[in-house]
Amino acid sequence: MKTKETGVSISNLCALIFKGVSHCFSVTALWKWPVLILFLGTTVLMGVVSGCKPRDAMPPQGAEVAVVTLQTERLAITNELPGRTSAFLVAEIRPQVNGIVLKRFFTEGSDVKAGDELYQIDPAPFQAVLERSEANLVALRARVSRYKEALADKAVSQQAFDDANAALKQAEAELKVARINLDYTHIVSPISGRIGASTVTEGGIVTAYQPVALATVQQLDPIYVNVPQSANDLLRFQRSFKNGILNRDKTQKSTVLLILGDGTPYAFQGTLQFKDVTVDPTTGSVILRTVFPNPENILLPGMFVRAIITEGVMEQAILVPQQGVAQTPKGESVALVVGDGEKVEQRMLTLDRAVGDKWLVSSGLQPGDRVIVEGLQRTRPGAVVKVVPFEPGQKNDPAYGKNVSSPQ
Repeated sequence: MKTKETGVSISNLCALIFKGVSHCFSVTALWKWPVLILFLGTTVLMGVVSGCKPRDAMPPQGAEVAVVTLQTERLAITNELPGRTSAFLVAEIRPQVNGIVLKRFFTEGSDVKAGDELYQIDPAPFQAVLERSEANLVALRARVSRYKEALADKAVSQQAFDDANAALKQAEAELKVARINLDYTHIVSPISGRIGASTVTEGGIVTAYQPVALATVQQLDPIYVNVPQSANDLLRFQRSFKNGILNRDKTQKSTVLLILGDGTPYAFQGTLQFKDVTVDPTTGSVILRTVFPNPENILLPGMFVRAIITEGVMEQAILVPQQGVAQTPKGESVALVVGDGEKVEQRMLTLDRAVGDKWLVSSGLQPGDRVIVEGLQRTRPGAVVKVVPFEPGQKNDPAYGKNVSSPQ
């Protein structure tokens, strides 16, 4: 073995020591003994020092990190927005004639069908008007018939005949109105649905077209969900479509999912019916109207829900696990990437939204980048690391599942 600095082998060193000792013993002069002792000590010290040095300096081994190699994927872009339910059809029941309510035929909170009678208004006054109109009509018809024969004989004037004929037509119209008003004493439901509380009881007085409805019938199946969307988000999506970042998927764009107020998903999917063309000046949003089937009447008007609307499809989406993204003290998103030579690089990211347990990356990462998701606390930018594949579900890394800070 040779030392790194002198290159003298251990065997050569021993030979030199032996040669020096032999030479000293061959010399009889005593004054050379101190020289011999100094020579031996220096030689042994050089051997010890040179023997302790390693032959080759071994570079330090890098920390082991788990990485995910990014690839693009097709992603449906959804938008979760708050919404409120409203009835598909609403009919406010109001009387069309004046009178006293004789009877109510429904149970509050029950389902009614179109044409079902709800209230009965006292028909007696309207029946009397009808009978009077019918009697007057008979007399006027007879008069017109006589005037018509007399007019042929020039026994009456044309004006007299015209006046009688006009009176007949007026009586016929009055009879028609009397029959309509008599029919209006039977108040029926114009739609099928669930009827609410009644504001009048039997014996109550009602007036035609009064401002207070007698009851309200609402059709609940299907049911509307009105969702306000920010006008700024609407503009952002329009730019994304224009720039080719998003594509419209004809099979998915109208699909809407619903999350109920208690956090449970609604069993039925809905469809996007239309987007309003007017921005509310007080909220800066437009209304999206969606329609959902409601066969079990789980959704009631006025409920607050959350709608998940599919806006479009991103064909080249880049998703990175959330555990591989950290936040700097300034709130910037960063990730550590293993680059050439197995060296760690720091990338500044622009994130769009969370998709499950991943982040949708707008900029900062490219397909093929190897993002460190385990071992973040054991490395820093510029360090050389040992790369191993990431195995989902393994939690043997101390940084797994923690909000790690950005390496300094």
